[in-house]
Amino acid sequence: MTTLLVIAKEPLPGRVKTRLTPPFTPGEAAALAAASLADTLAAVAAAPAARRLLVLDGAPGPWLPPGFDVVPQCAGGLDERLADAFARCDGPALLIGMDTPQVTPELLTVDFTGCDAWFGPAEDGGFWALGLAEPDPALLRGVPMSTPFTGAVQRERLVAAGLRVGDLPRLRDVDDACDAHAVAALAPHGRFAARLARSEAAHR
Repeated sequence: MTTLLVIAKEPLPGRVKTRLTPPFTPGEAAALAAASLADTLAAVAAAPAARRLLVLDGAPGPWLPPGFDVVPQCAGGLDERLADAFARCDGPALLIGMDTPQVTPELLTVDFTGCDAWFGPAEDGGFWALGLAEPDPALLRGVPMSTPFTGAVQRERLVAAGLRVGDLPRLRDVDDACDAHAVAALAPHGRFAARLARSEAAHR
């Protein structure tokens, strides 16, 4: 079975979701980040996995469900931190972030039979998921992160390594307020949508 990895940052005001301010306050943005992370971890907890690993920048909070091993992120750029996360895995692994609270357990239930990697593109040009049948940190190191072409470069890196790549559905990351409303509409019963509704009500 697959190890499911979540790379995340402790949802503290001023450190997460800064592009949500304005219209939201840093505290509201952090609360939205916490809700997004809680929805993400709930989906991971409900998906079949050999191990569930939270690779965290910061300290665990009440949003962490049982059943997760928590390890600190290493120093360095995002490519180094993602590479290090995969280096902690012995067998098949699927890594996601904390910015897609609409993710479902079904999306995370990947089968590596017939493919060596799974790639989940994001609408902003990045990627929301990366799965490797045989985790190789070198496949991530040096990939430029947080650019409109990050996903294309990462996928091409997989193909150039001779891997058979399966594609997951394209998802929208929550970066700004427009994204927040669009994603909440996709998962209206989640913690993120409820938190967004409360924040919106406070501004009326």
